Amino acid sequence: MKKRALLSVSDKTGLIEFAKGLVEAGYQLISTGGTLKSLKQAGLEVLPVSAVTNFAEILDGRVKTLHPSIHAGILARRDVAEHQSQLEELDITPIDLVVVNLYPFKETIAKPNLTEAEAIENIDIGGPTLLRAAAKNFESVTVVVDPTDYQQVLEDLPKDSIGLRKKLAAKVFRHTAHYDALIAEYFTEQMEETDPENLSLTYEKVDSLRYGENPHQSAAFYKEANLKGGSIAHAKQLNGKALSYNNIQDANAALEIVMEFHDQPAAVAVKHMNPSGVGMGETIKQAFQRAYEADPISIFGGIIALNREVDLATAQHLKEIFLEIIIAPSFSEEALKLLVEKPNLRLLETAVEPDRLDSKKVVSVRGGLLVQNRDLGRVEVDDLTVVTEQAPTKEQLKELLFAWKVVKHVKSNAIVVAKGKQTVGVGAGQMNRVGAAQIALEQAGDKAKGAVLASDAFFPMPDTVENAVKAGITAIIQPGGSKRDQDSIDVCNEYGIAMVMTGMRHFKH
Repeated sequence: MKKRALLSVSDKTGLIEFAKGLVEAGYQLISTGGTLKSLKQAGLEVLPVSAVTNFAEILDGRVKTLHPSIHAGILARRDVAEHQSQLEELDITPIDLVVVNLYPFKETIAKPNLTEAEAIENIDIGGPTLLRAAAKNFESVTVVVDPTDYQQVLEDLPKDSIGLRKKLAAKVFRHTAHYDALIAEYFTEQMEETDPENLSLTYEKVDSLRYGENPHQSAAFYKEANLKGGSIAHAKQLNGKALSYNNIQDANAALEIVMEFHDQPAAVAVKHMNPSGVGMGETIKQAFQRAYEADPISIFGGIIALNREVDLATAQHLKEIFLEIIIAPSFSEEALKLLVEKPNLRLLETAVEPDRLDSKKVVSVRGGLLVQNRDLGRVEVDDLTVVTEQAPTKEQLKELLFAWKVVKHVKSNAIVVAKGKQTVGVGAGQMNRVGAAQIALEQAGDKAKGAVLASDAFFPMPDTVENAVKAGITAIIQPGGSKRDQDSIDVCNEYGIAMVMTGMRHFKH
């Protein structure tokens, strides 16, 4: 008896060549719908599924393979005599190979102006059922979901390796789980469920990494299935060797910071996921110059993100410094030609726009996950409350908001000192706020005189404000909310400096 192969695919890539290989290996082909038509047009002899089931496709094709004659042929165990006798009694021929890929649900829900009806029609029912049935019975049935596996399957047919069948079955279960998770995510979002009883997350592999944070740790890079907006996960790499785990972390931090700025050219330098320097300017060259001058030591071996095209003048400065990565929305032809002369310099091109991607942030903890909305909180001038006798000037307000955008992305406890559209001091990740302020103010040095200071959270005591006043700070922005807010306000009033409160904090752990 000839072996049977059931083929039903939406992706016709490599289909005809694979089907011809199956026929040459002695398989009888069974198929449905568009796949059946394609195979016949290629001159192949194919048996319609309806000829196997003795039942026509119904409900506009919604029901065609959901039939005992199909699923019994797939699920019957070859090593169980009772199963085999039942197949003979019911005149059901075993199916030995199943080739299915699913309706394009992911591509469908990515379309603009999608209707719910269109999304629902692209939820495959028969396909996952066939795949799961064949994968369950991998000891006897080969199942293929990915056209890239066609050649390997053809080469293995004479050997009939159970190892390959089991490997393909595992791939199928991952594939159907991914597919179901996409559907679950779609309906969860439709119903605006914020914390469902079960969380289905699915990601697609971007690349295997050489190692993780350290050489003894294995790692891989995955992306969200329907990613929108600028992202390192789908950035175009124009030069340099593959990204490492730490590169990706730092590059993501730089991109998220520079996305805060869009009205003017801006540049961000990042080291170990904290900004070492941020600058704004009339040109992207000026913005980078300010980011560089903010901390010309820490920028060495750092990551740079810019929110405008890299032109030749900027590229000439960038090339002079040892950098790991440059991220930008684009590179001019002349700039790219110059920068690729450094073979190890990674150049990433991705959209750099105001961040409106309201997706979930997922962090692993031992034995679980923490899930929250990403911090898209923003503050404008009208949101600020002046709490001191001295009000900030218009220029100080601009500097305060600049510093506030930066401090949001600095590890807590966080303090940022800014002056002239440039960070001049950054204190990150300290166990107390005074320590963070001391680092930022010491780094700023004389530049602290006339500068502004931003704190990611309130001041529980007036000591940080006192140190800021001594250093020459003239205006402060902080969330407020401490029981002792008035103590800090009193210090500001005593020395005639301005303080504004945002009503919003930006802890970053």
